[in-house]
Amino acid sequence: MIRWRVGTVQAVRRTWRGAVDVDVLVDGESLRALAYVDLVGSPEHGDEVLLNTTAASMGLGTGGYALVVAIPARLPGDLDGPGHLVKARYTPTQAIVFGVDEQDSPHHAVLAAASSLDGMPVVVADLHSALPAIVAGALSARPPARVAYLMTDGAALPIAFSRTVAGLAPLLGGTITCGQAFGGDLEAVTVHTGLLAARHVLRADLTVVTQGPGNLGTGTPWGFSGVQAGDVANAAAVLGGRVVGALRISDGDPRERHRGVSHHSTTAFGRVALAGLDLVVPAGLPEPLAARVHADLADQPDRNRVVEVPTAGLDDALRASPVPLSTMGRGLDEDHAYFLAAAAAGAYAAGLTLTR
Repeated sequence: MIRWRVGTVQAVRRTWRGAVDVDVLVDGESLRALAYVDLVGSPEHGDEVLLNTTAASMGLGTGGYALVVAIPARLPGDLDGPGHLVKARYTPTQAIVFGVDEQDSPHHAVLAAASSLDGMPVVVADLHSALPAIVAGALSARPPARVAYLMTDGAALPIAFSRTVAGLAPLLGGTITCGQAFGGDLEAVTVHTGLLAARHVLRADLTVVTQGPGNLGTGTPWGFSGVQAGDVANAAAVLGGRVVGALRISDGDPRERHRGVSHHSTTAFGRVALAGLDLVVPAGLPEPLAARVHADLADQPDRNRVVEVPTAGLDDALRASPVPLSTMGRGLDEDHAYFLAAAAAGAYAAGLTLTR
């Protein structure tokens, strides 16, 4: 199901790396639309644009933009260059990118020979909103740490959709997009080569892995795109990484299945991840949340280690974030435990880098 519309750009709202946010007049109504510059070019006032308005018409949250499919009168010129990886494959906007792991890459020999992360900590979270909190915690604990971000293809495919990543760029040692996701500083075919590239190409001290913004959930135990966090944990463990699970902890989420430790975390880390990982709980959670978190983690398999991490200084680090903190429309004070848990995971992982 696709809703096609043609409209006229009325105003450019804002731009960030790889994306332009515009107002488009469609059938007498103003719609907010997003254009990915590398795919369709940069729309300007007065341009006629072809739109996919499906998500906007459905009133979706994170993904509720109309999307610019083309600027027919100003199509981008043909670009020739290296690159043989096809992403968003067999869709009308499939893109050719230059893969860090493909044969023509200057890093191909390194990645062909690499088989280990050398104990690099890998922090895995099931929601993109955890990313800035994890980074804040890591850099609070060890400011010199070089942090890489690996975005999977569980949600948004273009990394340009994330204003969070754009805002965090000065703090990151680089970004990698893997699978069907695209637009990172480096492109990789799989999570495995993406992790290896983080360690051996970007020289990361630790890597954060999440899906992009706009996750997909169905209210069922397994029908959630973030379940792939368990698969990421498996990949990191197979490659010799030190896997750290950023638990989704909340007393602000109105949905019962996400209060305490979300069932998404217990499913991904307790049932999908098979090699064992460190599950970080921030110390000093208020009651009754602390008791509920303890109970929710009581039946974790023996292979997983529950680690309580001190939180001194983490609230200040979160409040100093260069990007807004928001999850499901809730900010830091509305869901403090969620962001604190993510920051604690980052701080714990940063501490592990000192023992490698």
